[in-house]
Order: sequence, then structure tokens, then C-alpha cells
Amino acid sequence: MKESAVRKKSFEFAIDIVNMYKKMAMEKREFVMSKQLLKAGTSIGANVREASNGESTADFIHKLAIAQKEADETLYWLELLNETHFINREEFSSLSHSCEELLKIIKSIILTTKHKSKKT
Repeated sequence: MKESAVRKKSFEFAIDIVNMYKKMAMEKREFVMSKQLLKAGTSIGANVREASNGESTADFIHKLAIAQKEADETLYWLELLNETHFINREEFSSLSHSCEELLKIIKSIILTTKHKSKKT
């Protein structure tokens, strides 16, 4: 159940990131940092999706670990865009909260999976 929730949340987050990218490109004419945000933010869901098709438990954990790293990178770009005033406080707060929530879910799934795999 957690895995399907993370798939849904990561996809919804990717949509929010794509919309933020479009806004920054059109309104702020910012293309470098926003492209980095786009790549990292959409990669979370792509790696979660890949994990669900993992060939083994180790592969599953590895793909989720990549998603975890992408979520952390996304937070970096959000913080940078916020501090340089390319996104406003509300946008930052909303996106960073969603990203941190995803990060917690992904970490939890990784830890639970590792714990279960040690029992077998």
C-alpha cells in the first residue's frame, strides 16, 4: 500500500514541478536552475516507478535509493531558487513540504524492505 501511495504522490509532485518549470521559464526567463529542478523533481517518480519493476529486492532498494537522492537534490534546487527569489515563499513552502514528505516515505520503504529482507 505504501508503494502505491508513493507512486501516486511522486507523480503528482512531478506534475507540480513541471508546472513550476513552465512558470519560471515563461515569467522569470530562468532556464538553468529551473531545468535542474525539472530533471531532479521528475526523476523521483521515474525511479519509484522503476523500483516497482525491480528484478530483485536489492534492485528495488537501489532504485528507491536513487529516488531518495533525487528528492534531496530537488530540495537543494528549491532552496536555491527560493533564496535567489525565483520562486516565492508560498511556492517554496508547498513544494518543499511535498518533497520532504516524499523523502520520508521513500526512506521508510527502504528501511522496511531492508528489515524484512534480513528476516528471510
